Amino acid sequence: MTTFHELDPVDAKISARDVSVFYGDKQALDRVSIDIATEYVTAFIGPSGCGKSTFLRTLNRMNDTIASARVEGEIRLDGEDIYRSGMDVVQLRARVGMVFQKPNPFPKSIYENVAYGPRIHGLAGNKADLDAIVERSLRRAGLWDEVKDRLADSGTALSGGQQQRLCIARAIAVDPEVILMDEPCSALDPIATARIEELIGELKGRYAIVIVTHSMQQAARVSQRTAFFHLGTMVEYGKTSDIFTNPREERTKDYITGRYG
Repeated sequence: MTTFHELDPVDAKISARDVSVFYGDKQALDRVSIDIATEYVTAFIGPSGCGKSTFLRTLNRMNDTIASARVEGEIRLDGEDIYRSGMDVVQLRARVGMVFQKPNPFPKSIYENVAYGPRIHGLAGNKADLDAIVERSLRRAGLWDEVKDRLADSGTALSGGQQQRLCIARAIAVDPEVILMDEPCSALDPIATARIEELIGELKGRYAIVIVTHSMQQAARVSQRTAFFHLGTMVEYGKTSDIFTNPREERTKDYITGRYG
């Protein structure tokens, strides 16, 4: 069974206990237990196919979209079981937003990309409220000054890095509590990547942020907590500085030093 490591005594935003995921007969994840707090950016690292993205997707029930997927164990958001029957999954995904590997703005205007969520969730009473939400979200995503004069332009006309920041603005427009990021920089150039990393630092503490990354350097730069996954298990979880400089597990040390990956 995966060892569960208690960290600092902070209130967990998300608590997972013994979470396993199956795709049909194939087990993709084996009994993962972790607490995720709002105070920190948490990074999931590990080689391709190790289960880190699969686990990320359990945190807002994105695996529900895969017919063969089955999730066992318990995941709680503010103490509430997100897999209980009767859970409003649409509402859950507003609380736990997601930013994907490839920027995926809607084929709509920049304004409509950000306004879409608040509109369907009834977060704006009128046009002025909606305008304010759009501006605030774009400002938080570090995009307002670049797009404020072209809000009617298509979101797909932006550069890759701008599109990804637009997707982050879209995620935070519904006032989520958690933001999940699945390799958000893997399709971006170094300058756009640096801007997204800077943005993650600015958003830290306002939202619980979890980032899956294939880049150990990125995990070291943006996160305060790191979980190392290997072959469907969470091998080790701790302070990022400890994971990278003084890992407890041999498999973690082998991965960090480049023996495999």
